[in-house]
Amino acid sequence: MDLPRVRGRLTPDRSLADLTWLRVGGPADVLFQPADLEDLQDFLRDLPDDVDVFPMGVGSNLIVRDGGLRAVVTRLGRGFNGIEVAGDLVHAGAAALDAHVARKAAEAGRDLTFLRTIPGAIGGAVRMNAGCYGSYVSDHLVEVQAVTRGGDVVTIPAADLKLAYRSSELPEGWVLTRATFRAAAGDPADLAARMDDQLARRDATQPTKDRSAGSTFRNPAGHSSTGRAGDTHELKAWKVIDDAGLRGATRGGAQMSPKHPNFLVNTGGASAADLEGLGEEVREKVFQNSGIRLEWEIRRVGEPDPSGQSGAKSASEQE
Repeated sequence: MDLPRVRGRLTPDRSLADLTWLRVGGPADVLFQPADLEDLQDFLRDLPDDVDVFPMGVGSNLIVRDGGLRAVVTRLGRGFNGIEVAGDLVHAGAAALDAHVARKAAEAGRDLTFLRTIPGAIGGAVRMNAGCYGSYVSDHLVEVQAVTRGGDVVTIPAADLKLAYRSSELPEGWVLTRATFRAAAGDPADLAARMDDQLARRDATQPTKDRSAGSTFRNPAGHSSTGRAGDTHELKAWKVIDDAGLRGATRGGAQMSPKHPNFLVNTGGASAADLEGLGEEVREKVFQNSGIRLEWEIRRVGEPDPSGQSGAKSASEQE
């Protein structure tokens, strides 16, 4: 592949397993880590049109299949992780971690506390319209900056992204580089206390010490948990999985967490095929049990293992 010259780093045939929270996946044709915004612009502008571009964050919501990705994977790092608070606006680089943005905003007396327990970075949070405790990115987002496939820097108003439950619209190959949020005022001590409470509740109910990618499936009701006492659970993904008897279900090294059955975890040595295969098995059994077809929240990308292996069999298939 004939690639443009860059000031950042180009790594051919780069395994992506260690760049995802689930620690699985084959190689990308090329991994590109731009030095700065101009480097990213020049690279995308000069890259041949027939080469696919896949923007990747910190891999917190991603399964890369075992055969890897036939694309140039762009991964933003230093130079794209700045956070600035100016009045009621919070500007955050796409590589800034959600938790860091929440903390820095709180220190400045601005409330983006919902981001504190969302895994990953701001670019992914925008793409997925991430939400927690009844608050979403779409409730606060003003605009984003992105680099087009042709290398132009554009500013996109939040409304143009058509943000919906766990989704947004952005042209293929465009790379988000920055987001601007409007945040209400709050007392820094109160905001810090609220985030501590959120963390305690998360750690009590979710397998935060395991290799997971956050929630595996979208809630069928089409909204996130509010965390409030009166919140209904009938149509939560974890509830329909639990009702189907799939808490703790396994396939090879993959497992639906016994602690929270909507968390798919790598217990050690799982392949991407194990993880995706278990997820599909859960979807089918939930449908048989309740008539509800769960939709993936975790993104699955790339090609299967070229050797044709489909991963270990589930416990039920081995019997």
